Amino acid sequence: MLKKNAFGVACGLVAGLALFLLTNAMVLLHQGGGTLIKISHIYWGYSITFVGSLLGLFYGFVSGYVSGWLTALFYNIFA
Repeated sequence: MLKKNAFGVACGLVAGLALFLLTNAMVLLHQGGGTLIKISHIYWGYSITFVGSLLGLFYGFVSGYVSGWLTALFYNIFA
């Protein structure tokens, strides 16, 4: 049995930190971030900037948490 909140926080941290680090890597490398720019269509206010990386950290955590929580819920139901 998975603990929903713990699994949600773990998934949220991974997703949020990944988006934060990828965005900052694109800022430091002065890249356009072709794939990352498409995320701005999903997450309002997100852009390939440092401020955008902070928003990406937040949005990534929230969507990762919800996805992880739901995954744990369905795992517990069907396992």
